[in-house]
Amino acid sequence: MTVSDCCQVETPRDTSPARCADCGQPGRTVDPITVKALLRPEALARLSAPAHRFCPTASCPVVYFGEGEAFDREELAGPVFQKEPAGDRTVCYCFAISEADLRRELAETGGSTAAQRITAHVKAGRCACEIKNPQGSCCLGNVAAVVKALAAPDATARGLESAGAWTLEITGIRDRRKCC
Repeated sequence: MTVSDCCQVETPRDTSPARCADCGQPGRTVDPITVKALLRPEALARLSAPAHRFCPTASCPVVYFGEGEAFDREELAGPVFQKEPAGDRTVCYCFAISEADLRRELAETGGSTAAQRITAHVKAGRCACEIKNPQGSCCLGNVAAVVKALAAPDATARGLESAGAWTLEITGIRDRRKCC
């Protein structure tokens, strides 16, 4: 193997189980680069499955699972939006937007432009969601869900908890890796 070969990324065939062995819920396929970028060194050293899925279930400790292995929240280098208690979670990992930021913007202006700001960054090619976001995909669905929950007249932590499960399709952007 030459030095240039060591960093070649080979897309593995997805052989990961469809459901998390811990909670039984379906997981979403994530790129290997996401898992490798976010695991702590000790967990990365035991990574062996060729493909992984992300478990978004808030009450489940598993974040990534693959054939014969699973990685819990404690084995990741940072917080995971879907696994953290509502209140001050990071919602956008690329541009460091938190629930507190969104709450403050809503209180000060009565609305939020976070989704528009993030979309502008996405269109300019500045996002790195496949590396920075533990779910391995764009955060705009999470941002929209949190803004909706916070803007509701009876905004509660319960509403914010459910915001972790929402997703939003980005129209006009076809390549997820370039989109985020």
